[in-house]
Amino acid sequence: MSKSGVADQDAACCPPMTQQRLDPGAAADLSVAFKALGDPVRLQLMSMIASAPDGEICVCDLTPAFAVSGPTISHHLKTLREAGLVDAERRASWVYYRPRPGVLRQLSALLNPDES
Repeated sequence: MSKSGVADQDAACCPPMTQQRLDPGAAADLSVAFKALGDPVRLQLMSMIASAPDGEICVCDLTPAFAVSGPTISHHLKTLREAGLVDAERRASWVYYRPRPGVLRQLSALLNPDES
């Protein structure tokens, strides 16, 4: 597990919950990521980050897309980082965000009723 509680991005997590009951430890770990995505602004931010054409996006491109303040966007991005959903890298005065595909795959696999 990472310091955020979410499993490392390339580690296998869990079979789909339609196939097997999720153990309490995995449920506690994954709930952090699901909770982070439970906010509409964070869900939109995650979508923008995950769909960025170059695999990453600058905070300077994220902030103008919302009718909330820069500090509020920073708070939401921090929540996504702490949940293990994104990585961030500072370059000069800007921060660039990248999705953690392995974590997204874990969440997706857990919810996929057709996964075998």
